[in-house]
Amino acid sequence: MSEPQKVAIITGASQGIGAGVVVAFRRAGYAVVGTSRSIRSSDESDFVTVQGDITKAGTAQRVVGQALDRFGRIDSLINNAGIFIGKPFTEYTLDDYAAVTAVNLAGSSTSPSAPSARWSPKAADTSSNLTTSLVDHANSKTPSALTPLTKGGLAAVTRALATEYATRGVRVNAVAPGVIQTPNHDPTSHEGMAGLHPIGRLGAISDVVDAILYLERASFVTGELLHIDGGQAAGHGRCGHRSAATVDQGTESYDSKTAS
Repeated sequence: MSEPQKVAIITGASQGIGAGVVVAFRRAGYAVVGTSRSIRSSDESDFVTVQGDITKAGTAQRVVGQALDRFGRIDSLINNAGIFIGKPFTEYTLDDYAAVTAVNLAGSSTSPSAPSARWSPKAADTSSNLTTSLVDHANSKTPSALTPLTKGGLAAVTRALATEYATRGVRVNAVAPGVIQTPNHDPTSHEGMAGLHPIGRLGAISDVVDAILYLERASFVTGELLHIDGGQAAGHGRCGHRSAATVDQGTESYDSKTAS
């Protein structure tokens, strides 16, 4: 008798890393429920899409409801959705703060403020959070204090929840990307961005996807913050410089006033 199909929920699933994770999990045999503000409808039997703003209370409930109604289970939560606003600290506004915290913290499925008890680690066997290497590798050339403030909180709660839920068979880990090559980046900026990594190149979406799949399968790994950053967290490589406003640490990009 074959094992039942596993089911993954993926946020920020319409583009960039999120879209890559959707493809990878489906190829691995999972049914997927993907959500984002701009995600298109799907008529695939193993792929359900839920368009919505993850900062809104009803979105998580609808996503979980769709997963349970369609597939009857949830095995994995991949918190990919995120927002980045890069600017000097004194230039941040209250709207910036509200937008970034709403997506990066409150919009996370591992957030204590999540609106549904089943939108939490106990809903699944594994949960992977997308943070950023900027949490461990601050750079004055790319000022972005709200990013480590919020993504650092996500990294911290990853360890806390991994400990809290370990005896219940639930694993919680995080992936911290460096700068990942996505369509959001102007190709003319690639050389400068590559110089931010000791390894000397941008990360590929597949680099991050492979890390998430590893954590999904690594049954003895929990509470781990896995850096996929070309050595950024280890130290400084060759010098690179570019505008802080164009930094994208790999998660789906959002307009700061309409984050989802």
